[in-house]
Amino acid sequence: MKKLTIATRGSQLALWQSNHVKSVLEEQNPGMEVVLNIIVTTGDKIIDRPLAAIGGKGLFLKELEEAMLRGEAQIAVHSLKDVPTVMPEGLVLGAITQREDVRDALLSQNYSDIVSLPQGAVVGTSSLRRRMQIEKLRPDLIIKDLRGNVDTRIKKLKEGQFDAIILASAGINRLGLLGEVNYVYKIPLDEMTPSMGQGALGIEAINDAEVLAIVARLEDENARVETTIERDFVDMLNGGCHVPIGVNAVVLENDEVSVKAVLGLPNGTEILSETKIVSKNRYKTIGREIAQEFINKGAKELLLRAENMMVNP
Repeated sequence: MKKLTIATRGSQLALWQSNHVKSVLEEQNPGMEVVLNIIVTTGDKIIDRPLAAIGGKGLFLKELEEAMLRGEAQIAVHSLKDVPTVMPEGLVLGAITQREDVRDALLSQNYSDIVSLPQGAVVGTSSLRRRMQIEKLRPDLIIKDLRGNVDTRIKKLKEGQFDAIILASAGINRLGLLGEVNYVYKIPLDEMTPSMGQGALGIEAINDAEVLAIVARLEDENARVETTIERDFVDMLNGGCHVPIGVNAVVLENDEVSVKAVLGLPNGTEILSETKIVSKNRYKTIGREIAQEFINKGAKELLLRAENMMVNP
């Protein structure tokens, strides 16, 4: 293949991710030209309303997928946490890259961690999952919606609109933003369970043997094992971006996997959670098995109430 086109959003993080994959592909495939096709998505245009209210993270993918299906690009590079569990016909999740830091991070100009935030402090996040878990830890805090790209969010923090904001550590690390604010608290996994796929890049590709063979070399085995468990868990619960679900799998050294899962109401008042250590060779089934345990405990009813709370707050 002489030329490969990557469909990408125009945000700073999306461009970093696409350029990173472009450089790896060019190194792996000498003589192949890799170009970016930058597309402004609906999710990028509507920044004054909560993500859950306008259709969730799928908004960021739809136009990129349409461009690929029209033949304007062969692959797209996504934060895997934004990629729905069901792929459109004609497209494949061709590779999952080695993960960056999977944790969430609390950024603040004045406070070093969650405990040190004063009563009534204003915390910004657009994620129902983060809202649920921060409300559980600190019900006295005021949670406000936070949209925009990473730069815009940090600017709002510095302007004093928020006492703290929560972002993914992976994005902060990739963009080299650790020095932008006074405090960056990487939230431990026992305080906040990340989103499915957090920290990994998902390479979505057209269902073409030549393209898939090129993309396959970007694959990381552990990332595929971990994120398969996470994505299966969410898929079984029909948990799109409208509901608060956290799930994180970590491959351990002894061929075991630690799996943490949490879901509940956005205000943190009712939560189901579970932590398990399982054999790595069960990775293709364990996500659904744990989801079934949650369903048996009333998870679907709880998530339906969570969704209703967001539609009728």
